[in-house]
Amino acid sequence: MDQRVSLITLGCRDMARAQAFYEALGWRRVDTPDGIVVFDLVGQALGLYPLKDLARDMGCAAGDLGTEAATLACNTRTREEVAEVLTAAKAAGAKILKPAHDVFWGGHIGYFADPEGHVWEVAYNPFSKLGPDGAFRWDGYA
Repeated sequence: MDQRVSLITLGCRDMARAQAFYEALGWRRVDTPDGIVVFDLVGQALGLYPLKDLARDMGCAAGDLGTEAATLACNTRTREEVAEVLTAAKAAGAKILKPAHDVFWGGHIGYFADPEGHVWEVAYNPFSKLGPDGAFRWDGYA
């Protein structure tokens, strides 16, 4: 298996609400078949899919799928941008879980949950500078 993530799919109880949230953040949807919403990212894609259909595809009950044990992360170019993203997420309908704050390793982070409960970390990592297109690499880009 290649060491990469191509598509992140979030199971959603309310597809219209989830789509509206990400569009309110300024994300642009790509053309897809009915029943799935996809946003192209830098090197990956984020898919929104009905939770009941995701559970069916996986062969389990929708109630068995949770969202609290993992986070998605969006790294920013500046420390100040962390608070800006959190503000935009709140305006779009997110619940702020932890406001922007400095962390022990020298970064600056905050957390929000989208309307479906998927948790996002927004982080500025001064040791992992983003590429010109916003791409993230743990060791950063020169």
